[in-house]
Amino acid sequence: MPTIHEKAERFRDLHKRPGAFVIPNPWDAGTAKILQHLGFEALATTSSGYAFSQGLPDHGVGRDDMMRHVATIVQATDLPVSADLGNGFGDQPKDISTTIRLAGDTGLCGASIEDSTTDPAQPLYDFNQSVDRVAAAVSMARSMSVDFVVTARAENFLVGQPDIEDVILRLRAYQAAGADVLYAPGLSREADIRAVTEAVDRPVNVVMGAAGSGFSVKDLENFGVKRISVGSALSRAALGAFMRAAREMKENGTFAFADDAAPFKEINSIF
Repeated sequence: MPTIHEKAERFRDLHKRPGAFVIPNPWDAGTAKILQHLGFEALATTSSGYAFSQGLPDHGVGRDDMMRHVATIVQATDLPVSADLGNGFGDQPKDISTTIRLAGDTGLCGASIEDSTTDPAQPLYDFNQSVDRVAAAVSMARSMSVDFVVTARAENFLVGQPDIEDVILRLRAYQAAGADVLYAPGLSREADIRAVTEAVDRPVNVVMGAAGSGFSVKDLENFGVKRISVGSALSRAALGAFMRAAREMKENGTFAFADDAAPFKEINSIF
């Protein structure tokens, strides 16, 4: 098992080497082990994927439970792991500092913090507060003994405010605050992705897996993207297969879904 420092160095190096890399999103220890077995080089947790597995909606998991969950993912794999920590479980910079400190204690190599409030009346934190929150995350990360990668997220496109100029304004400010990776989930047009990658000088993460996401890794690499995640898409793909199988049994009284199931011996051998 590599040390946390070795994993952190490997994670940082993935962002420095030429080309783009895929960082898939497991939602439990088993899926983390499968992704390692399949040859991926790093993993990122999915807060919504984990929430769904617990019978909860997105943002339904509290900080203590989330920290236990990400620790389970870290312990399940030799790969570097970054965590989706939502909006940091609090509004104020001091809340973000505490969340990043706790995240570092789990053995994570990085984490993302978003600027969404989860309040429909005011879906984004105001600009200055958003920047202060990122600065607090970076300050705490730099105080750790591990080279912890902070990803700052501009959530405009996910909260119904698809203003690419504001996205870029925010990401540039997060860059100035010290964020290591920049991320604007929900971008689906080449022009918007290129606008972001050309506006900043840090690695950019893009999420794929939404309906109609037709870009390949090579496409995104050509757009200037460094890191590609899939958010909750893998968990929703699994839930989709589960629901189709259950409906087949309930509505048709048949069991053809088992033909597409992963072989028992293969899964058992991975674990």
